[in-house]
Amino acid sequence: MEERWLADYETALVNMFNGAEYVAVGLVSCAAVRRIGEQSLEISWYPNVYDRFHEVTVVLPRTSFVVCVECPNYDEKPHIFVTSTWLNNLYLRPYSAFALIDAIGVKDAIAKGQLTADRLRLLRSRIDEIAAETKNVLFVSFADNLLLKSNWFVGSKDSGTENTYGPELLVRLIPQIATAFRDILSLEIYAAITQGVNEYVDHSTHHLSASGNHISLNSLGQPFAQLLAIDEAARKAIKSETHRPAQLYLDERFYHSLRFRFSFDKQAQPRASYKAPMSQAARSYFHLDCDTVLSNLEPINSPDQSRPT
Repeated sequence: MEERWLADYETALVNMFNGAEYVAVGLVSCAAVRRIGEQSLEISWYPNVYDRFHEVTVVLPRTSFVVCVECPNYDEKPHIFVTSTWLNNLYLRPYSAFALIDAIGVKDAIAKGQLTADRLRLLRSRIDEIAAETKNVLFVSFADNLLLKSNWFVGSKDSGTENTYGPELLVRLIPQIATAFRDILSLEIYAAITQGVNEYVDHSTHHLSASGNHISLNSLGQPFAQLLAIDEAARKAIKSETHRPAQLYLDERFYHSLRFRFSFDKQAQPRASYKAPMSQAARSYFHLDCDTVLSNLEPINSPDQSRPT
């Protein structure tokens, strides 16, 4: 809760202790503390638990923490009061979703002479076409892999900033990209996808310097480290035959935030553990084929279906 509600919340509790009916005060953001450090709290924040289960890991600095009030005898959950600046920033700052797409069998393809300059240029042109049709997603490519980034916002009614979280868009791009790699390079692909906090306040997905030879992705390296951690864990699991190769490796928080059909048992799908950088909480990724995910998503024109910007 924002610190400005602290006095009113105290008054409401005292009145309840004295026999009056409890009166709800202020606005509450649902959260759970995962780790307590000397200078910060690692928190799972739930910006949307209505039409999707959306969990985001955020860090609350000690300087933005005011007080925690607990009242267990009255079944009142702990309330963490924070500075107004920090809470407002939580709703209005940009966040990002990332996908790392890699081709399978590149070494063999190079040895066989499949990756010719003409083919690579043709693939680049095809990616240009896909990117042109999806202007709110950033495409960064190498010859054999591709990084996608989209920005999204939680927003609030008072600010005029709307919730634009729509992770389904990245998943729906995978078949188009897979077709391009298959048709041009005769290679299959797989993708690791995650989402989280973007430490930059810049709303753009990237920055291009005036000279044209510096590109900033407007993000710390943590999301990329997380993608690589999922990729490494999946490679080890496949090598040890812990699980079979898959088309998609989705961080659990990204996966649970997707708007699946009610009839789909998302908890029954296969998953494996991985070590997430900069987080002490245990994490897992779901490994499954793209058709399973796409065929069980709510239709794109269903109510409350938003897209990243």
